[in-house]
Amino acid sequence: MNDASPCLIALDWGTSSLRAWLLDDQGRVLDSRHEPWGILHTPDNDFARAYQRVVGQWRDAHPDLPALACGMIGSRGGWHEVPYVAAPADADAIAAGLVAIDTGIDQLSLVPGVMQHDNVETGTLPNVMRGEETQLLGVMARYPALAREALLIMPGTHSKWALIERERLVEFTTHMTGELYAVLREHSILGRPALECQEDATDAASQQAFDEGLENARDAGSAGLSGQLFSVRSRVLAGELSPAASLAYLSGLLIGEEVRSATAALGDRPCPPLALIGDEALCRRYVRALSYFECRDVETINDASISGLMNIARRAGLIDPA
Repeated sequence: MNDASPCLIALDWGTSSLRAWLLDDQGRVLDSRHEPWGILHTPDNDFARAYQRVVGQWRDAHPDLPALACGMIGSRGGWHEVPYVAAPADADAIAAGLVAIDTGIDQLSLVPGVMQHDNVETGTLPNVMRGEETQLLGVMARYPALAREALLIMPGTHSKWALIERERLVEFTTHMTGELYAVLREHSILGRPALECQEDATDAASQQAFDEGLENARDAGSAGLSGQLFSVRSRVLAGELSPAASLAYLSGLLIGEEVRSATAALGDRPCPPLALIGDEALCRRYVRALSYFECRDVETINDASISGLMNIARRAGLIDPA
């Protein structure tokens, strides 16, 4: 453990994992824990016991430190449901929505998610995020230019495209690209050729198939995604696509359709500065996809959870302002 003085116990407690950090006043990690105890996998569904096992040693050594958690732990299926903050929302609004709960060993503040209500004039539909708002606030804290104006993309099971203006999350869309890929791979005829194949595609073949998926999604026109999906099967039957590379082609179609629809939604508006937040390998795929839609100046940010938690803690008065 680092000799610097800790100032915050911070957690990102999501659906599949629990990450915890002991942080100093600059947001540097003094110690950390990582467990596969997301809210769907917490042992015995006992959140209090899991929390105590993860942070108990830190709490014993530092009884007065504030503790802050973001993510699905504050959802309806988590430890305690925290009401959403309405979009547009900034860091102060999200900090004001914190809810403190008794964990048995301390008080833990839970970060609210953000809800976007429907708007007939703009055509936006109801939408929610929980956990992503903390990363967005972390990006805004670290990159002032992106806080002024940006389109921040968070690839994943449920990809988020968030419009940032003047340090506020203005609006966002959710694309179920990752989940749709998993469902089609495991539970449809589109995944069967690859699952039954006895060989793996080469990296070159997978990249070519992914690119072909992107190109077809871009050029789909009125057919859209529904008119393209069956080509995952038909191109294999026609000998145009190897079974081993068919899932890479499916991935290209789905990510390409996500990027096509998200960029088309901008209409005549100029595209704001773009940045990707998330897993490096997945972000590389999105950088490639964006290039097919003439979006080539894209920054990649690995993870901003810690910066976001520090930002919220300061705005809420849990720790001293920077």
